This record gives sequence, structure tokens and C-alpha cells, in this order.
Amino acid sequence: MTDITIGADISKDHIDLHSLPDGQTLKVANDRKGFAAILKWIGARGVQRIVFEPTGPYHKAFERFMAVQGVPICKVNPRSARRFAEATGQLAKTDRIDAALLSRYGALLEPRLLQADTQIHSDLKELHMARLALIKDRTAAKNREKNLSNPLLKRHNTERLRQIERQIKAVDEAIMALIVEDEALKARFDILVSIPGLSHVTAFTLLIEMPELGEMDEKAAAALCGLAPMNRQSGRWTGRAFIAGGRAIVRHALYMPALVACRFNPDLKAKYDQLKAAGKAPKVAITAIMRKLVVLANALLKSNRKWTQKTA
Repeated sequence: MTDITIGADISKDHIDLHSLPDGQTLKVANDRKGFAAILKWIGARGVQRIVFEPTGPYHKAFERFMAVQGVPICKVNPRSARRFAEATGQLAKTDRIDAALLSRYGALLEPRLLQADTQIHSDLKELHMARLALIKDRTAAKNREKNLSNPLLKRHNTERLRQIERQIKAVDEAIMALIVEDEALKARFDILVSIPGLSHVTAFTLLIEMPELGEMDEKAAAALCGLAPMNRQSGRWTGRAFIAGGRAIVRHALYMPALVACRFNPDLKAKYDQLKAAGKAPKVAITAIMRKLVVLANALLKSNRKWTQKTA
């Protein structure tokens, strides 16, 4: 197997590529002809990975095409890639330089390969992104409502809120219809909603935004959604641990279920009370319950069983 790693810097119109260890470069258009040219350029050499950063909507067609063709691809955090560049002393930033740095990043750090999305997961992801946008629109409309005095504008805003509610309901129904159609997804969904405190919305958010759930250990599951505490210690000094990074959408989706679980899930309520009795701040205790929820969901999905209350 060859050890070739390719960095791909993707912009709206072009893709710059840099190959290691041979140092070859290529620039193609960001369209299907360009993608085909990349495959021809790779040829029979084969690659370990093509490393790229998410760039709004511009990387999606490239990602789908390469996944369908079976090319190993890695999507890396732009902040991590930028810090890697700074650590290597490379402060200049051009498309060609970025492609070369991404190839070095991939060769040295060997980031995790992306799993090819099925069509149903791509459809679910698109619907969920639309739902999140509608939620933002609803929040903005409700905020405008507080400051409107003109009768015409108030009526328009009320109509817009009703329209948004109808659209959110339609999107939710479309998401559930796709989940019900797929036997494996439906089984995973039923396991998640069996956990007290997890609503249908939270369950399908976990399925869509964290498809790896059930295939990793508990530490990795907590870290992936940014709920693993980061310790800070130097010499005799020990600072307060904090959470950082991870998938914010999943973290936000777990907040309200954690509040509900603190009251109605007997196991997690006992844990919350224990943390409060130990002097933990309410926010810290709730964060711990969020972490417990995602770890619990991961364990249940891994063992393919629904939640049951612990017996005394």
C-alpha cells in the first residue's frame, strides 16, 4: 500500500491539490470535470487519504463524489489546520500553501477517515439543517415581535411565525418518515426515545448529527460532542476543568433533556443530587448529566437494548 497523502484546498471555483511525498501539484475546477481529473491524476498510485477542510457549501459536491468513488477522505477542523500551520512556522496563506499544509497535516497526524454517507443520511442531514435554520428564523421573529408597534408589521410578523411553525412541523414529519422507512434507523431511534428525558427531536438530532454513536467507547462519545472535561495543571497549580470543542449542535440538543432527566430519570436524578450535595455548581452538575446521557445512549446503542430502570 502506498503512503501518498493529498491535501485539497477547496474554494468556490477551484481546488488546489498537493501530494506527498512526491510533491506533485494539481489545480482543477470545482465541478464534476475537475473531480474526474483528480481521479485521473491519482491513477493507479492509490492514496491513503485526501485531506480537506469544510468550506461552507463548496466542499459538499467534492465530498459526495469522492465518497461514491471509494476514495479515502478526511474532513479536518479549519482551526486545527490553521494552528498546525502556525506551529510549522508557515504564516503565509494561499490556496497552494494551504493544500501543501493539509497534505503534511494528514501525513503526520493521520486524521480519521470519513465514512461514506448513505443517501438516507444525506437527506436527513439536509432536512435537519433546514430545521435549524427555521428555528433561528422563529427566534428572530419572536424577538422582532416585542418591538413592533405598526399594526401591518405586527400582522405580517404573526403570519410569518405561523408559517415557520407549519414548516417546522412539515420538516419534522419528513424526518420521522425517513427514519420509520429504514428498519435499522427505526430500531436505533426506539432505543434513544426509551431513555427518560430524550424527546423525539433530541433522538433524531443524535441520529443525524452523531451517527457514530454506539460504535465508540464512552470517553470518545463524550469528547465528540464536547462534553469531556479538559484538565488544566502545571507544576503545583491546578486549574478548574472545562469543556471545549466537539459538536455544538449535539451539545445544545442535550441541554433541555438533561434538565428533564434531573427531575424524571431516577438514575440521573440521583447523580445530579449527589453532585449538588458535593458542592458542584448547578451548571457543572447539568453538564455532567448531559455527559451521562450521551454515554448512556452510546452504551444502549452498542448493546442494542432499550433503557430499563436499575433495580435496587
